[in-house]
Amino acid sequence: MVSKKVFFWSIVVALGGFLFGFDTAVISGAERAVQELWQLNVFEHGLTVAIALIGTVVGSLTGGIPSDKFGRKNTLFGIAVLYLLSAIGTALAPDWITFLIFRFLGGVGVGVSSVAAPLYISEISPAKSRGKLVALFQFNIVFGILIAYLSNYLFAGTGEHDWRWMLGVQAFPSLVFLVAILFVPESPRWLLLYCTGKEEEAKKTLEIANPGADAGEMVTDILVSAHNAETDGKRASLFSKKYSLPITLAVLFAFFNQVSGINAIIYYAPRIFEMVGLGQDSALLSSAGIGLVNFLFTLLAMNVIDRFGRRTLMLIGSIGLILTLGLVAKAFYLQEFNSMTVPIYLFVYIAFFAFSQGAVIWVFISEIFPNQVRASGQALGSFTHWIMAAAIAFSFPYISETLGGGNTFMIFTGMMVLQLLFVWRLMPETKGSSLENIEQKVVYH
Repeated sequence: MVSKKVFFWSIVVALGGFLFGFDTAVISGAERAVQELWQLNVFEHGLTVAIALIGTVVGSLTGGIPSDKFGRKNTLFGIAVLYLLSAIGTALAPDWITFLIFRFLGGVGVGVSSVAAPLYISEISPAKSRGKLVALFQFNIVFGILIAYLSNYLFAGTGEHDWRWMLGVQAFPSLVFLVAILFVPESPRWLLLYCTGKEEEAKKTLEIANPGADAGEMVTDILVSAHNAETDGKRASLFSKKYSLPITLAVLFAFFNQVSGINAIIYYAPRIFEMVGLGQDSALLSSAGIGLVNFLFTLLAMNVIDRFGRRTLMLIGSIGLILTLGLVAKAFYLQEFNSMTVPIYLFVYIAFFAFSQGAVIWVFISEIFPNQVRASGQALGSFTHWIMAAAIAFSFPYISETLGGGNTFMIFTGMMVLQLLFVWRLMPETKGSSLENIEQKVVYH
């Protein structure tokens, strides 16, 4: 049974995931209006969609630094400030450059959030519930995506500046996150590794998080883990040879997450549906359907991830993604656009993605690195994820126009075949083990 306090702390931190999802998806409803308002060419339009992702890449690459230097809690507070500024700034932007600057800041918030939030939840969660609690972050991401799609649908057509409302409404949950983060404690593992004289504070948080466990023994395990990570009395670098396996796992996992085509579909869902013959209103509503399916299957995965394990979910999902992407490619090749065929295939695709990659990624990457390098390892996995997301979002309109929908989705299909091989041959199971025990399995195997 998860402590009520731990559940509350996890929910609060996972609000960063809600804002992450909302910020990521909301541009899908505003991108055309912005393109027309400022008469953007193809390059400028692509940059407008991708600029938040560029910020996300920067945030994810650097997110481990404040997480280690200032603590997980203070970093999360800074993220809330960035989200609030981005929402207000993009809604009120008088010109394209100002709009880009504030979208970039929101992207930085997303990037740092993808490092600090899973990191924090992983470090305060009991081993038997860690998968479910860290998956709350992903659950809130897809909840944010769903609300963004529904919000876009409701604001669409309400006036000349409807797109400003689509973007500005994010200020309200940002403010809630900003205040709520003040009521969570600092990560006990960060206190033990980076602060002096904080052992009792860390022990108290561990006792709350792990009722019935020996908090003193946990403190000892954490300190021993820190000592094992040292070389000649100095902290080992993330890129030390002994961390080669967790680095390989994190980079490949994040890479495959994006070459599934997930963000191309999320960002350009209305456009994809219009490509197959749906009207604009139906396309926006179908996009909301994608958000709903994503939400429901993430909820399902969150409730079984600690029972079935991370690897099992990934095996099921990989097979499902291969089948559904292949069917979408076939529909484009054969021009099967006279019904809801492609939207249905994409709904099923989203279900498999949410049940596997979507639910597992932040859990798995937050587990496989030792305490001393967890923040920088999480940052590396997150950076890989977002650099690929930025590249795909920026290039998808060009690739789909040049190669056609069939070839584009067939490339995604091939990548998922490679993911299946990766999961089958390389991915270890991490369910039910303490972070320190996972370290022994992955690093000192």
